[in-house]
Amino acid sequence: MLLAGGQGSRLGGLTRRRAKPAVSFCGKYRIIDFTLSNCTNSNIDTVGVLIQYKPLLLNSYIGLGSAWDLDNPFGGVHILPPFLGEKEGSWYNGTANAVYQNYEFIDFYDPEYVIILSGDHVYRMDYALMLKFHKEKNSEITLATIKVPWEEASRFGILTVDGDERITKFTEKPTQPDSNLASMGVYIFNWSTLKQALIADASDDQSQHDFGQNIIPQQLEQEKRVYAYKFQGYWRDVGTIESYYNANMESLREGHFLNIFDPKFRIFSNEDILPPHFVGSTAKIENSLVCNGCIIHGEVNNSILAPGVYVGKGVQIKDSILLPYAKVHTGSVIRKTIVGENAEIMRHCNVGAEGRSASDQAGITVIEDHHIIPEGSVIKEGENVYRPQVI
Repeated sequence: MLLAGGQGSRLGGLTRRRAKPAVSFCGKYRIIDFTLSNCTNSNIDTVGVLIQYKPLLLNSYIGLGSAWDLDNPFGGVHILPPFLGEKEGSWYNGTANAVYQNYEFIDFYDPEYVIILSGDHVYRMDYALMLKFHKEKNSEITLATIKVPWEEASRFGILTVDGDERITKFTEKPTQPDSNLASMGVYIFNWSTLKQALIADASDDQSQHDFGQNIIPQQLEQEKRVYAYKFQGYWRDVGTIESYYNANMESLREGHFLNIFDPKFRIFSNEDILPPHFVGSTAKIENSLVCNGCIIHGEVNNSILAPGVYVGKGVQIKDSILLPYAKVHTGSVIRKTIVGENAEIMRHCNVGAEGRSASDQAGITVIEDHHIIPEGSVIKEGENVYRPQVI
Protein backbone atom coordinates (compact mmCIF):
# COMPACT_ATOMS: atom_id res chain seq x y z
CA MET A 1 0.00 0.00 0.00
CA LEU A 2 1.69 3.15 -1.27
CA LEU A 3 0.70 6.37 0.50
CA ALA A 4 0.92 9.06 -2.18
CA GLY A 5 -1.56 11.68 -1.05
CA GLY A 6 0.65 14.17 0.76
CA GLN A 7 0.34 17.87 -0.03
CA GLY A 8 3.97 18.58 0.85
CA SER A 9 3.34 22.20 1.86
CA ARG A 10 6.96 22.60 3.02
CA LEU A 11 7.99 22.40 -0.64
CA GLY A 12 6.21 25.70 -1.23
CA GLY A 13 5.50 26.57 -4.84
CA LEU A 14 6.67 23.16 -6.09
CA THR A 15 3.54 21.53 -4.65
CA ARG A 16 0.87 24.19 -5.04
CA ARG A 17 -0.37 22.42 -8.18
CA ARG A 18 0.74 18.84 -7.60
CA ALA A 19 1.17 16.29 -4.84
CA LYS A 20 4.70 15.89 -3.50
CA PRO A 21 5.19 12.41 -5.07
CA ALA A 22 4.57 13.97 -8.50
CA VAL A 23 7.35 16.57 -8.20
CA SER A 24 10.15 16.18 -10.75
CA PHE A 25 13.40 14.82 -9.33
CA CYS A 26 16.87 14.38 -10.79
CA GLY A 27 15.88 15.38 -14.28
CA LYS A 28 13.76 12.70 -15.90
CA TYR A 29 12.17 11.19 -12.79
CA ARG A 30 9.37 12.05 -10.41
CA ILE A 31 9.68 11.30 -6.70
CA ILE A 32 7.14 8.45 -6.81
CA ASP A 33 9.25 6.63 -9.44
CA PHE A 34 11.63 5.45 -6.74
CA THR A 35 9.07 3.64 -4.60
CA LEU A 36 7.28 2.13 -7.61
CA SER A 37 10.63 0.99 -9.02
CA ASN A 38 11.51 -0.55 -5.65
CA CYS A 39 8.30 -2.57 -5.84
CA THR A 40 9.16 -3.83 -9.32
CA ASN A 41 12.75 -4.64 -8.39
CA SER A 42 11.50 -6.47 -5.27
CA ASN A 43 9.09 -8.63 -7.32
CA ILE A 44 5.99 -7.05 -5.74
CA ASP A 45 3.26 -7.24 -8.37
CA THR A 46 0.20 -5.90 -6.51
CA VAL A 47 0.30 -2.25 -5.42
CA GLY A 48 -2.48 -0.02 -4.14
CA VAL A 49 -1.67 3.69 -4.58
CA LEU A 50 -3.61 5.89 -2.13
CA ILE A 51 -4.08 9.34 -3.67
CA GLN A 52 -5.80 12.37 -2.16
CA TYR A 53 -4.22 15.80 -2.80
CA LYS A 54 -4.19 16.98 -6.46
CA PRO A 55 -4.79 13.45 -7.78
CA LEU A 56 -5.18 14.18 -11.51
CA LEU A 57 -1.49 14.47 -12.40
CA LEU A 58 -0.46 11.42 -10.38
CA ASN A 59 -3.37 9.41 -11.71
CA SER A 60 -2.53 10.15 -15.34
CA TYR A 61 1.20 9.71 -14.72
CA ILE A 62 0.87 6.25 -13.18
CA GLY A 63 -1.80 5.10 -15.63
CA LEU A 64 -1.92 1.32 -15.84
CA GLY A 65 1.56 1.01 -14.34
CA SER A 66 3.15 -0.30 -17.53
CA ALA A 67 6.29 1.85 -17.09
CA TRP A 68 7.08 -0.15 -13.94
CA ASP A 69 5.86 -3.52 -15.29
CA LEU A 70 2.89 -3.29 -12.92
CA ASP A 71 0.20 -3.83 -15.55
CA ASN A 72 0.04 -7.60 -14.96
CA PRO A 73 -3.33 -9.43 -14.86
CA PHE A 74 -2.67 -11.03 -11.46
CA GLY A 75 -2.53 -7.84 -9.45
CA GLY A 76 -0.98 -4.74 -10.95
CA VAL A 77 -1.19 -1.16 -9.76
CA HIS A 78 -4.51 0.22 -8.50
CA ILE A 79 -5.27 3.92 -7.93
CA LEU A 80 -7.31 4.15 -4.71
CA PRO A 81 -8.87 7.59 -4.10
CA PRO A 82 -10.80 8.37 -0.90
CA PHE A 83 -14.47 7.52 -0.78
CA LEU A 84 -17.35 8.73 1.36
CA GLY A 85 -17.26 6.96 4.68
CA GLU A 86 -19.39 7.23 7.81
CA LYS A 87 -18.87 11.02 7.78
CA GLU A 88 -20.21 12.31 4.49
CA GLY A 89 -17.57 14.09 2.47
CA SER A 90 -14.69 12.70 4.52
CA TRP A 91 -11.21 12.29 3.06
CA TYR A 92 -8.28 10.28 4.30
CA ASN A 93 -7.85 11.32 7.92
CA GLY A 94 -4.32 10.13 8.65
CA THR A 95 -2.09 7.43 7.21
CA ALA A 96 -3.77 4.58 9.12
CA ASN A 97 -7.22 5.81 8.09
CA ALA A 98 -6.10 5.81 4.44
CA VAL A 99 -5.24 2.12 4.65
CA TYR A 100 -8.37 1.38 6.71
CA GLN A 101 -10.60 2.93 4.03
CA ASN A 102 -9.09 0.41 1.57
CA TYR A 103 -9.51 -2.56 3.88
CA GLU A 104 -11.66 -4.40 1.33
CA PHE A 105 -9.01 -4.00 -1.38
CA ILE A 106 -6.42 -5.74 0.80
CA ASP A 107 -8.87 -8.37 1.99
CA PHE A 108 -9.75 -9.23 -1.61
CA TYR A 109 -6.18 -10.44 -2.15
CA ASP A 110 -6.01 -11.88 1.41
CA PRO A 111 -2.20 -11.57 1.67
CA GLU A 112 -0.07 -12.97 4.45
CA TYR A 113 1.97 -9.76 4.59
CA VAL A 114 1.25 -6.11 3.77
CA ILE A 115 3.99 -3.55 3.19
CA ILE A 116 3.15 0.13 3.83
CA LEU A 117 5.20 2.57 1.74
CA SER A 118 5.52 6.29 1.22
CA GLY A 119 5.54 7.86 -2.23
CA ASP A 120 7.65 10.86 -1.27
CA HIS A 121 11.03 9.39 -0.37
CA VAL A 122 14.07 8.95 -2.61
CA TYR A 123 15.89 5.63 -2.13
CA ARG A 124 16.64 2.25 -3.65
CA MET A 125 15.63 -0.73 -1.53
CA ASP A 126 14.95 -4.44 -2.01
CA TYR A 127 11.87 -5.06 0.10
CA ALA A 128 12.39 -8.81 -0.29
CA LEU A 129 15.42 -8.59 2.01
CA MET A 130 13.33 -6.78 4.63
CA LEU A 131 10.61 -9.43 4.34
CA LYS A 132 13.23 -12.14 4.82
CA PHE A 133 14.31 -10.40 8.06
CA HIS A 134 10.65 -10.11 9.12
CA LYS A 135 10.15 -13.87 8.71
CA GLU A 136 13.42 -14.80 10.42
CA LYS A 137 12.49 -12.77 13.51
CA ASN A 138 8.94 -14.17 13.53
CA SER A 139 7.96 -10.52 13.65
CA GLU A 140 4.42 -9.18 13.56
CA ILE A 141 5.51 -5.68 12.52
CA THR A 142 8.86 -4.63 11.07
CA LEU A 143 9.99 -1.02 10.58
CA ALA A 144 12.73 -0.06 8.14
CA THR A 145 15.13 2.23 10.00
CA ILE A 146 18.16 4.37 9.28
CA LYS A 147 20.42 6.59 11.34
CA VAL A 148 19.91 10.30 10.70
CA PRO A 149 21.94 13.32 11.83
CA TRP A 150 21.15 14.21 15.44
CA GLU A 151 20.08 17.72 14.47
CA GLU A 152 17.38 16.26 12.19
CA ALA A 153 16.15 13.50 14.52
CA SER A 154 13.15 15.49 15.79
CA ARG A 155 11.67 15.38 12.26
CA PHE A 156 11.25 11.58 12.40
CA GLY A 157 9.78 8.74 14.39
CA ILE A 158 12.66 7.75 16.70
CA LEU A 159 13.07 4.31 18.20
CA THR A 160 15.17 2.30 20.63
CA VAL A 161 16.01 -1.39 20.13
CA ASP A 162 17.43 -4.20 22.24
CA GLY A 163 20.29 -6.52 21.29
CA ASP A 164 17.99 -8.60 19.08
CA GLU A 165 16.75 -5.55 17.09
CA ARG A 166 13.38 -5.73 18.83
CA ILE A 167 11.90 -2.26 19.30
CA THR A 168 11.45 -1.28 22.95
CA LYS A 169 10.45 2.37 22.50
CA PHE A 170 9.02 4.50 19.70
CA THR A 171 8.37 8.25 19.78
CA GLU A 172 6.99 10.20 16.84
CA LYS A 173 8.92 13.45 16.22
CA PRO A 174 10.26 13.91 19.77
CA THR A 175 11.40 17.40 20.80
CA GLN A 176 14.38 15.87 22.62
CA PRO A 177 15.22 12.57 20.88
CA ASP A 178 17.17 10.00 22.88
CA SER A 179 18.30 8.18 19.72
CA ASN A 180 19.04 9.00 16.09
CA LEU A 181 17.68 5.69 14.78
CA ALA A 182 14.75 6.85 12.66
CA SER A 183 11.79 5.16 11.04
CA MET A 184 11.85 5.41 7.24
CA GLY A 185 8.06 5.14 7.01
CA VAL A 186 8.35 1.64 5.52
CA TYR A 187 6.44 -1.01 7.47
CA ILE A 188 5.78 -4.72 6.99
CA PHE A 189 2.75 -6.09 8.85
CA ASN A 190 1.31 -9.53 9.14
CA TRP A 191 -2.10 -8.92 7.59
CA SER A 192 -3.86 -10.45 10.60
CA THR A 193 -2.04 -8.01 12.91
CA LEU A 194 -2.68 -4.99 10.69
CA LYS A 195 -6.34 -5.89 10.28
CA GLN A 196 -6.95 -5.93 14.04
CA ALA A 197 -4.96 -2.75 14.58
CA LEU A 198 -6.85 -0.80 11.89
CA ILE A 199 -10.26 -1.87 13.18
CA ALA A 200 -9.38 -0.89 16.74
CA ASP A 201 -7.91 2.44 15.64
CA ALA A 202 -10.93 3.32 13.51
CA SER A 203 -13.22 3.06 16.55
CA ASP A 204 -11.00 5.29 18.71
CA ASP A 205 -12.31 8.87 18.56
CA GLN A 206 -9.18 10.16 20.33
CA SER A 207 -6.80 8.76 17.69
CA GLN A 208 -5.13 10.79 14.95
CA HIS A 209 -5.33 7.59 12.87
CA ASP A 210 -1.62 7.74 12.08
CA PHE A 211 0.86 4.87 11.96
CA GLY A 212 3.61 6.78 13.76
CA GLN A 213 1.41 8.59 16.28
CA ASN A 214 -0.97 5.75 17.09
CA ILE A 215 -0.64 2.32 15.48
CA ILE A 216 3.02 1.59 16.24
CA PRO A 217 2.96 2.87 19.89
CA GLN A 218 -0.28 0.96 20.58
CA GLN A 219 1.14 -2.27 19.19
CA LEU A 220 4.22 -1.86 21.39
CA GLU A 221 1.99 -1.34 24.43
CA GLN A 222 0.25 -4.60 23.56
CA GLU A 223 3.69 -6.28 23.51
CA LYS A 224 3.45 -7.29 19.87
CA ARG A 225 6.67 -8.49 18.25
CA VAL A 226 7.93 -5.31 16.58
CA TYR A 227 11.42 -5.29 15.05
CA ALA A 228 13.75 -2.79 13.39
CA TYR A 229 15.28 -3.62 10.02
CA LYS A 230 18.41 -1.49 9.73
CA PHE A 231 18.74 -0.23 6.17
CA GLN A 232 22.30 0.49 5.03
CA GLY A 233 21.71 2.25 1.71
CA TYR A 234 20.85 5.75 0.56
CA TRP A 235 17.52 7.23 1.71
CA ARG A 236 16.28 10.80 1.79
CA ASP A 237 13.03 12.36 2.92
CA VAL A 238 12.72 15.25 0.45
CA GLY A 239 9.98 17.04 2.32
CA THR A 240 11.62 20.47 2.51
CA ILE A 241 13.14 22.79 -0.08
CA GLU A 242 16.59 22.27 1.48
CA SER A 243 16.39 18.46 1.55
CA TYR A 244 14.93 18.36 -1.97
CA TYR A 245 17.68 20.63 -3.31
CA ASN A 246 20.47 18.77 -1.50
CA ALA A 247 19.26 15.35 -2.63
CA ASN A 248 19.23 16.53 -6.25
CA MET A 249 22.73 17.99 -5.91
CA GLU A 250 24.03 14.76 -4.34
CA SER A 251 23.18 12.94 -7.55
CA LEU A 252 25.89 14.98 -9.34
CA ARG A 253 28.69 13.68 -7.15
CA GLU A 254 31.02 10.95 -8.26
CA GLY A 255 29.79 7.56 -7.04
CA HIS A 256 26.32 8.93 -6.36
CA PHE A 257 23.48 6.68 -5.19
CA LEU A 258 21.44 6.97 -8.38
CA ASN A 259 23.24 4.65 -10.76
CA ILE A 260 20.79 4.83 -13.65
CA PHE A 261 22.99 2.45 -15.63
CA ASP A 262 22.71 -0.39 -13.07
CA PRO A 263 20.92 -3.23 -14.94
CA LYS A 264 20.20 -5.10 -11.69
CA PHE A 265 18.18 -2.31 -10.08
CA ARG A 266 16.65 0.03 -12.61
CA ILE A 267 14.73 3.20 -11.83
CA PHE A 268 11.70 3.34 -14.12
CA SER A 269 9.89 6.47 -15.29
CA ASN A 270 6.76 7.24 -17.25
CA GLU A 271 7.91 10.57 -18.68
CA ASP A 272 7.05 11.30 -22.30
CA ILE A 273 9.57 10.12 -24.87
CA LEU A 274 11.40 13.19 -26.18
CA PRO A 275 14.07 13.64 -28.83
CA PRO A 276 17.73 13.70 -27.75
CA HIS A 277 18.99 16.92 -26.17
CA PHE A 278 20.67 19.47 -28.43
CA VAL A 279 23.92 21.23 -27.46
CA GLY A 280 24.68 24.28 -29.58
CA SER A 281 28.08 25.59 -30.67
CA THR A 282 28.11 28.24 -27.90
CA ALA A 283 27.14 25.80 -25.15
CA LYS A 284 29.35 24.63 -22.33
CA ILE A 285 28.27 21.90 -19.89
CA GLU A 286 30.17 20.70 -16.81
CA ASN A 287 29.19 18.13 -14.16
CA SER A 288 25.49 18.25 -14.97
CA LEU A 289 22.55 15.98 -15.77
CA VAL A 290 20.88 16.98 -19.04
CA CYS A 291 17.73 15.10 -20.04
CA ASN A 292 16.10 14.43 -23.39
CA GLY A 293 14.48 17.30 -25.25
CA CYS A 294 16.73 20.02 -23.79
CA ILE A 295 18.09 22.75 -26.05
CA ILE A 296 21.27 24.37 -24.70
CA HIS A 297 23.10 27.37 -26.11
CA GLY A 298 24.54 28.75 -22.85
CA GLU A 299 26.65 27.52 -19.93
CA VAL A 300 25.43 24.86 -17.48
CA ASN A 301 27.53 23.98 -14.44
CA ASN A 302 26.77 21.56 -11.59
CA SER A 303 23.07 21.57 -12.41
CA ILE A 304 20.16 19.30 -13.33
CA LEU A 305 18.05 19.97 -16.40
CA ALA A 306 14.80 18.00 -16.63
CA PRO A 307 13.23 17.08 -19.99
CA GLY A 308 12.41 19.87 -22.42
CA VAL A 309 14.40 22.68 -20.75
CA TYR A 310 15.58 25.59 -22.93
CA VAL A 311 18.79 27.53 -22.17
CA GLY A 312 19.44 30.50 -24.43
CA LYS A 313 22.69 32.11 -25.63
CA GLY A 314 24.79 33.85 -23.03
CA VAL A 315 22.85 32.19 -20.21
CA GLN A 316 24.71 30.96 -17.12
CA ILE A 317 23.13 28.18 -15.06
CA LYS A 318 25.03 27.18 -11.91
CA ASP A 319 24.16 24.95 -8.92
CA SER A 320 20.53 24.89 -10.01
CA ILE A 321 17.63 22.55 -10.79
CA LEU A 322 15.42 23.30 -13.79
CA LEU A 323 12.20 21.28 -13.82
CA PRO A 324 10.47 20.08 -17.02
CA TYR A 325 10.02 22.60 -19.86
CA ALA A 326 11.48 25.56 -17.97
CA LYS A 327 12.93 28.27 -20.25
CA VAL A 328 15.80 30.69 -19.59
CA HIS A 329 16.34 33.33 -22.26
CA THR A 330 19.39 35.22 -23.55
CA GLY A 331 21.87 36.64 -21.07
CA SER A 332 20.16 35.57 -17.84
CA VAL A 333 22.16 34.27 -14.89
CA ILE A 334 20.66 31.60 -12.60
CA ARG A 335 22.44 30.48 -9.40
CA LYS A 336 21.31 28.08 -6.68
CA THR A 337 17.73 28.16 -7.89
CA ILE A 338 14.92 25.67 -8.44
CA VAL A 339 12.99 26.74 -11.54
CA GLY A 340 9.50 25.21 -11.65
CA GLU A 341 7.84 23.35 -14.50
CA ASN A 342 7.00 25.52 -17.53
CA ALA A 343 8.38 28.60 -15.76
CA GLU A 344 10.04 31.19 -18.01
CA ILE A 345 12.87 33.57 -17.18
CA MET A 346 13.11 36.32 -19.77
CA ARG A 347 16.24 38.06 -21.10
CA HIS A 348 19.00 39.48 -18.90
CA CYS A 349 17.58 38.46 -15.53
CA ASN A 350 19.74 37.78 -12.48
CA VAL A 351 18.29 35.11 -10.22
CA GLY A 352 19.68 33.56 -7.04
CA ALA A 353 22.81 33.61 -4.93
CA GLU A 354 25.32 35.75 -6.77
CA GLY A 355 28.89 34.50 -6.77
CA ARG A 356 28.35 31.72 -4.24
CA SER A 357 28.68 27.95 -4.36
CA ALA A 358 26.04 25.29 -3.73
CA SER A 359 27.79 24.20 -0.53
CA ASP A 360 27.60 27.52 1.32
CA GLN A 361 24.73 28.86 3.43
CA ALA A 362 23.17 30.98 0.69
CA GLY A 363 19.42 30.59 0.46
CA ILE A 364 17.76 28.52 -2.25
CA THR A 365 15.64 30.57 -4.65
CA VAL A 366 12.42 28.96 -5.92
CA ILE A 367 10.47 30.00 -9.04
CA GLU A 368 7.00 28.49 -9.09
CA ASP A 369 5.57 26.47 -11.98
CA HIS A 370 4.35 28.52 -14.98
CA HIS A 371 5.64 31.81 -13.54
CA ILE A 372 7.20 34.32 -15.96
CA ILE A 373 10.07 36.48 -14.68
CA PRO A 374 10.05 39.75 -16.67
CA GLU A 375 13.08 40.93 -18.66
CA GLY A 376 15.85 42.47 -16.57
CA SER A 377 14.48 41.31 -13.24
CA VAL A 378 16.73 40.74 -10.23
CA ILE A 379 15.57 37.98 -7.85
CA LYS A 380 17.55 37.83 -4.62
CA GLU A 381 18.80 34.62 -3.05
CA GLY A 382 16.31 32.65 -0.97
CA GLU A 383 13.21 34.26 -2.47
CA ASN A 384 10.13 32.17 -3.30
CA VAL A 385 8.51 33.63 -6.40
CA TYR A 386 4.90 32.60 -6.81
CA ARG A 387 2.63 32.89 -9.79
CA PRO A 388 -0.37 35.12 -8.98
CA GLN A 389 -3.57 33.18 -8.48
CA VAL A 390 -6.35 33.86 -11.00
CA ILE A 391 -9.78 33.76 -9.41
